[in-house]
Amino acid sequence: MRLLIALFLPWLTFFTIGRPIAGVICLILQITLLGWLPAAIWAVYALSQYKTDKKIEQALGRREG
Repeated sequence: MRLLIALFLPWLTFFTIGRPIAGVICLILQITLLGWLPAAIWAVYALSQYKTDKKIEQALGRREG
């Protein structure tokens, strides 16, 4: 679901992953028609990094617990 949001409303993705300042910057970029593609790419990349960070946290949590 977040992937679809990242493609259609890139700025909203940053708010869902807890990065509101990046969300505002992405919204400003997205307002321009040429900025839509870079904003979408940035949002998808940030989402993948967020998922990777969550997997690492889970792996470390299991090992320490």
